[in-house]
Amino acid sequence: MKVPMLSKPLTVGIFVFDDVEVLDFAGPFEVFTVADRMQEMAPFHPLLISEKPGPIKARGNFVVLPHHDFSNAPALDMVLIPGGGGRRPDGTGFGTRLEQHNPRLRAWLLNAAQSAQRVMSVCSGALIMAQSGLLDGKKATTHRGAYGELRAIGRGIEVIEDVKYVDTGKVISSGGISAGIDMALTVVGQTLSFEVAQQTADYMEYDWRAPE
Repeated sequence: MKVPMLSKPLTVGIFVFDDVEVLDFAGPFEVFTVADRMQEMAPFHPLLISEKPGPIKARGNFVVLPHHDFSNAPALDMVLIPGGGGRRPDGTGFGTRLEQHNPRLRAWLLNAAQSAQRVMSVCSGALIMAQSGLLDGKKATTHRGAYGELRAIGRGIEVIEDVKYVDTGKVISSGGISAGIDMALTVVGQTLSFEVAQQTADYMEYDWRAPE
């Protein structure tokens, strides 16, 4: 099996925030680290990045200690924005429904996206991408519970329903929760080879087949 040689590991920055959906970030993180086990040199270097220093309380009180925050995050080859959150009975948003209006996050994301090879979203992370302008005029998907919210943002976004992911080149968005694993496996396949991606899926005992 011939795998492209990378000059250095690709740094994958995964943004995490309070109320983030655990599998949204942990699923792709697992894919990139399992793919690393298949190679002599680790091709990916995934990192968790938060806005501020300190622990993040994900969904279900799952506590995470990010590797970096916005003040000291390295340059990124890939960026991933997970989803998670919703609205309380009084209408106030939390998780992505709050973060999509965070100007500091938008500024960081746009800056990171300029030099990144791939920019990815999982689930309702597409709302953050859309509010940042990264989905303008593009096809995109999200969790089925957020289709209407994504359409309401406008910006010429064409929402594609009932798919695992939508790949527009540099920008790729996935559906809800476990769909982020399918998206990450596809990115591994495009970066290394689909044989490596399939081996990664098989090791994870995840039912996935490379796109034809």
